[in-house]
Amino acid sequence: METITSRQNALCSLIRKLATSSQTRKKEGLFLCDSPKLMQEALAHGIEVNTLVCTQGMTMPQVGASVRQVEVPAEVMQSISPMQSPQGLLGVCALPDATLPQTLTGNHYVVLDTVQDPGNVGTILRTADAFGADGLLLTGNCADLYNPKTLRASMGAAFRCKVWNCAYAQLETLLQESALPMYGAALRDDTIDARQADYTRCAIAIGSEGKGLSAQMLTLCEKTLKIPMQPHCESLNAASAATVLLWEMFR
Repeated sequence: METITSRQNALCSLIRKLATSSQTRKKEGLFLCDSPKLMQEALAHGIEVNTLVCTQGMTMPQVGASVRQVEVPAEVMQSISPMQSPQGLLGVCALPDATLPQTLTGNHYVVLDTVQDPGNVGTILRTADAFGADGLLLTGNCADLYNPKTLRASMGAAFRCKVWNCAYAQLETLLQESALPMYGAALRDDTIDARQADYTRCAIAIGSEGKGLSAQMLTLCEKTLKIPMQPHCESLNAASAATVLLWEMFR
């Protein structure tokens, strides 16, 4: 067990960058797993751990001898953790392989189109995992899956559920090769009540918080779905809309 007491240590600087910069995460091939709960989930699902950092008195999880283990004072942990109230344990982990498959062989998928709020992306992933979706596809300018806020909101689902990033053209090819229809949460002439859709095998597309589904995404949707609600309400936020449609898909 090493001891680091300086906030300017190279490891501390790296951790702060991993917490705030998606570019650093991609460049280094690393992400930050902050909290005992997330570390437990990561280890249980085969995530490769590079370094563990804890405060005095915290119990380290069982890891191999190759994992660097570091103890820091509480004030140093406060300076490197993205949490307002750090829980005393964080890990630097390797980004897992997320190569886009050639076909989607499952029955139920969620596609997010420029959903930029990490809390919404994490919440949708958690809900998708709870209701048995086979995977999540991120298109457009979505929040980074490995943003600490996304990971916390997912409550470990980021390690249990398949997630891929793809461009619109890749998504179009993937849907065609998989013979998978996609339904969008949007209004147009072919919109049907969400309770009447056939969810036997499909993907559902959820758009950005402010603009909804892009025109490019709508061209890929075979149908669009409307969630019934009170007339004075125009829409639900992305996570709420996804929850309703995932429930309909699940039941």
